[in-house]
Amino acid sequence: MDYFVLLNEPRRPWLDADRLKQKFLALSASAHPDRSHSASAADKAAATQKFTELNAAYNCLAEPKSRLLHLLELELGTKPKDIQAIPAALADLFAEVATRCRQADGFLVEKNQATSPLVQVQLFERGQDWVETLNGLQRKLNELREQITGELQALDEKWISGDAASRPEILPRLEELYRLFGYFNRWQNQIQERVTQLSF
Repeated sequence: MDYFVLLNEPRRPWLDADRLKQKFLALSASAHPDRSHSASAADKAAATQKFTELNAAYNCLAEPKSRLLHLLELELGTKPKDIQAIPAALADLFAEVATRCRQADGFLVEKNQATSPLVQVQLFERGQDWVETLNGLQRKLNELREQITGELQALDEKWISGDAASRPEILPRLEELYRLFGYFNRWQNQIQERVTQLSF
């Protein structure tokens, strides 16, 4: 299913988040199953199906990684291959994220084993230092994510201003950006998980 068509959006790498949300809300309001409470069972099922599809389309297109994956699948006719190699430009950052997460995990084990109130207070203060360290790493990831978001927007300009014949030249870089968004999402989730654990 082409989610761009379902939400009446052009097939492109970048979509304005606010505009997409407004369009989704308008479409989903008209297709909401509650609007068909007096309809036949078949019409109710169709309304529920349409509402489910609209939700899936919005969730896919609202997030850059899943939007790029969907676009690539539509354009290439197949899902991009999973490549597990970290790009050289991100190797140091990957090592830093992995090291900090491992160290935070070690601290969390120590914190969870502490039974003395005095030690727990001391560990709480150290935990706050860890939260600040991990938040700093999150900021670094966010800055890099903003850079690749800017590149995605620039590629989108080329996508919509060029002819269809020029699009195959853009697709390899879109595939690379899809993977980069995947790395950033994964690393941010790993860091946020530790921040959450450290906050309790």
